[in-house]
Amino acid sequence: MRNNEMPHAPVGPVVNKDEEALARPLVKCLLRLIRTQDSFGLWEGNSDAELLAEFIITKEQQCATPLIGHPDSDALWRLDMFYTAVALAIEERSGVSTSPIIGMKPLGASGGWSFYRDVHLFGFETFRELAEAGTKLVDDATAAIEA
Repeated sequence: MRNNEMPHAPVGPVVNKDEEALARPLVKCLLRLIRTQDSFGLWEGNSDAELLAEFIITKEQQCATPLIGHPDSDALWRLDMFYTAVALAIEERSGVSTSPIIGMKPLGASGGWSFYRDVHLFGFETFRELAEAGTKLVDDATAAIEA
């Protein structure tokens, strides 16, 4: 692996690079979280948009994704990173210690993931959609904490 390669190949193209969305606190939190995972400096030269490209899933990619079998490790990584960033953003804003609870295990003896079938498709079409979804979760949680 060369110095600037990502261990996870981007799932989707970097589309609609949106500086406003990339500047949102939730997205900045997600980027910090991703960069902390780079213990070998492989992503040092990558832009924020390049790091977030893995979270962009086009309609065509969604249609091509098989929903049978175990979700791939990239989908589970995206899910974990996104919700961990949401928890960290809630903590930063509210001062209340938080952590995500994501138990992703197959159901039943057959190992079926039917309950989690949308996990295979976890991602966003644009950076703006990613920022808005995460920001809404943070806003709703902090409002509930303040109530």
